[in-house]
Amino acid sequence: MTTDDRDERRIGVLFVCLGNICRSPLAKWIFTDMATRRGVRERFDIDSCGTGHWHVGKGADPRSTAVALSRGIEASHTARRLAPGSDFERFAYLLAMDTDNRDALLHAGAPAERVFLMRSFDPALLGEPDHRLIVPDPYYGGPEGFDRVYDMLSAACDGFLGAVLRSPR
Repeated sequence: MTTDDRDERRIGVLFVCLGNICRSPLAKWIFTDMATRRGVRERFDIDSCGTGHWHVGKGADPRSTAVALSRGIEASHTARRLAPGSDFERFAYLLAMDTDNRDALLHAGAPAERVFLMRSFDPALLGEPDHRLIVPDPYYGGPEGFDRVYDMLSAACDGFLGAVLRSPR
């Protein structure tokens, strides 16, 4: 079996926020850590991106990195912008942090059946309206906002991983 054959069977997961320096890298790190701890990391192709261009090529916000490292999660990152053509081919799940980023994905041509709000996978929020499912951008606040976002993303990533692992392929 070639590397390409294995990659084709991997489940593509793309976490999407605005600048790709706070929420989406944190979600990527959390999900990667969870998949690794459950022994299923090799089943996934995991990445993150932003719908905006402001931070392309830069590292993650130091507060995102700090909250991940404080919980024992590896945190290296270079911000990138959404690449509609290749990203929509590569990723089966496009997980937006909020309704603006979900709408940006759809406007860019993402297949609607693959676009989800990240917190829609949080079991405690099942059935909640979209406005209750956003992951707020902690960029303009203090470190406590990053801790709160970490907790939101952790619950949603856990629910998402469980849902994907239960789903027939």
